Amino acid sequence: MSNVEIGIWSIVAILVLIQSGMHVAIALSLVSLIGVYLVRDQFEIAGALLSNAALESVARYSFGVIPLFVLMGVLVGVSGLGRDVFEVAGQIFRRFRGGLGIATVFANAIFAAVNGTTIASASVFTKVAVPELIRQGYSRRFSVGVVAGSSVLGMLIPPSLLLILFGIIAEVSIGDLFSAGIGPGIILAVLFCLLIVGLARFAPGFTGTPQESDIPLMRASVMLQKAAPIVLLILLVLGGIYGGFFTPTEAGAVGALGALLIAVAKRRLGVRAFGGILMETGQVTASITFLLIAAHMYSRLLALSGLPGAMVDLLAVYDFSTLSILLLYLLAIILLGTILDAASILLVLVPLVLPIAIAMHLDMVWFGILTVVAVEVGLLTPPLGMACFVIRSNLDDSSITLGDIFAGALPFALVMLLLIGLLIVLPGIAIFLL
Repeated sequence: MSNVEIGIWSIVAILVLIQSGMHVAIALSLVSLIGVYLVRDQFEIAGALLSNAALESVARYSFGVIPLFVLMGVLVGVSGLGRDVFEVAGQIFRRFRGGLGIATVFANAIFAAVNGTTIASASVFTKVAVPELIRQGYSRRFSVGVVAGSSVLGMLIPPSLLLILFGIIAEVSIGDLFSAGIGPGIILAVLFCLLIVGLARFAPGFTGTPQESDIPLMRASVMLQKAAPIVLLILLVLGGIYGGFFTPTEAGAVGALGALLIAVAKRRLGVRAFGGILMETGQVTASITFLLIAAHMYSRLLALSGLPGAMVDLLAVYDFSTLSILLLYLLAIILLGTILDAASILLVLVPLVLPIAIAMHLDMVWFGILTVVAVEVGLLTPPLGMACFVIRSNLDDSSITLGDIFAGALPFALVMLLLIGLLIVLPGIAIFLL
């Protein structure tokens, strides 16, 4: 068996092992070890290469950004800022057609700027927004769909853990990826709001027919009090990065401290709760660490097998255009999104496709944003749309099925495909701030 064939079979083996229930990091590590052994025919060499890959994957300054932003996100969730920003957004958009749906998108976009994960956003707004949407007269499908759709903003609007993960795997500046995520994130939020207005006007059977909002009016001083903490935290973190005061890693530390002070000031954090927060942060960080180590091991196997180079040569022989290669790549991401979670897609595909993207002279920052948006589509597609499963697990209403959530999220997934088209045609949407 040739080295290239070993590389091809390694991909098949990884997908089979993951689908059989094996943890992604273990599957990647195991296949990498066996693959390198088959290429070099010595376990000593395989062990040495993979141990070096493990060390290099975490022995870098940029890696420190992960536990810090995870800690900040957990503290933000504990502080109740998600509920506060939703209540303020509800006041701002109460007079709009589909106003509470727009408020959910707006609140998710703001929450994403201090949280960074789809899972946390979906968990928070399932409990905060869905009951209120249903009470106001919106349909169950629309209520869960708008939460599922808008929750993916957490993976695009900085600080985003998925952008951080791509930056570490592809060795691209995390600060540049954060800057590039702003434009597409805002555009996606606006497109979601336009979608909600259109659905409320032309498809009332889907959205339901809410009556005029009965949410009590909130004084301006109360709105300011509720909005001020999260606005200040956003200015502190993102303003510090783009103003040149902090590196992304330093901004994570400052943001975590700010979120801690807010939680203490709001009396949402005790000594025992803080211990639990540190445990949760450690568990998430450890999980991401193992994934990164496994991804670097896998990239070593691919490099030794020569599979990426063989793919570049094959594409050159058949004279595929850059656009056709890009569309095939995006299609592969979306299809994998039906069976794998977001991090797994990045870990499997990015090391394989990165040499091809470099050979085509693609802008790596733009390529990263395009990749993350395509991965986000997978979070909303069956049978393994992670955001939809998180929403179902956090629902208190047993009458809402997983099929209802997928159906409600479908229009938002289609809008995300529109954003992908816009990014391909107008790459400046992502890179205009660089």
